[in-house]
Amino acid sequence: MSELYEIRGIGLRSVITDHLFRVGPQTIPDLLDALEYQGFTVAGRPAKTVSDALRWERERGRVRLVRRGKYAPAEMPRTTEQRIHRRAMELRARAGIAAGRDDEHFWDRVALYLD
Repeated sequence: MSELYEIRGIGLRSVITDHLFRVGPQTIPDLLDALEYQGFTVAGRPAKTVSDALRWERERGRVRLVRRGKYAPAEMPRTTEQRIHRRAMELRARAGIAAGRDDEHFWDRVALYLD
């Protein structure tokens, strides 16, 4: 089994916020599945950790709560979005390297986030 890259703090917030802006509304289990697929793991109680990260982003107006446990992108300045996207892409690349992923399918999926 490949090794997952542990993510926390600003990195976690960046990856999940970027994911919401690229994919659209997601539930916490959907976000956890997406994190795992991208090669990440979350320490502690993953659902609570992701929920806490989303609360931080809600307070800054970048993410909104659609209903209990389901979040959607809100608004953010273009420069902030670019900075978050760049940080998320760097972390996805690190997670891919840590997991030993060198298959073309994985990197093609990561490239979808560039569009």
